[in-house]
Amino acid sequence: MNDECRVTIQMILAGNKDAFKSFVEEYQRLVSHIVFKMVTNRADREDICQDVFIKVYENLGSFRFESKISTWIAQIAYNASVSYLRKNKLTINDNPAIEADVVQYISDGGCTPADYTESRDTSLRLAIEIDRIPALYGTILSLYHLEEMSYAEIGQVMRMPEGTVKSYLFRARKLLKERLLAKYQREEL
Repeated sequence: MNDECRVTIQMILAGNKDAFKSFVEEYQRLVSHIVFKMVTNRADREDICQDVFIKVYENLGSFRFESKISTWIAQIAYNASVSYLRKNKLTINDNPAIEADVVQYISDGGCTPADYTESRDTSLRLAIEIDRIPALYGTILSLYHLEEMSYAEIGQVMRMPEGTVKSYLFRARKLLKERLLAKYQREEL
């Protein structure tokens, strides 16, 4: 853990609201990725994300610096999402209809409008297909590829052995590939 993170945590614990605001901004994407992959109701997603940061704030003093702060926050987000699903009698593997608000990550580094449109279209197709696979697989894909977490970190967040994470990631990639090929085999990807 770097010293800057320790200082930020100490500032938050001392009551510095600006430090907590910056902290939330830094980890908001991580929390959103996890919650949005598992929970489909838009209003509930936002409430859960807020609840996650409330829990983080309330429990920051108990963080023991044994893992990365991002892993700890991800675990809180995952647990909050699982609690929501249990409370509403849903399962992680539910496969609900896709909402139109798909988050896109496209770099705009000097590409032409045609390249941008093609890239956006490909990213949208990929995001839609990721949302259509079971939430457990989508969450693992997001943590590994978007948040760049290690197998061990994902295992810690999701409370599963590292080997299970590897297996689920393999299955998720395979399923995603099969779906993309079946759906878009006539078109260029």
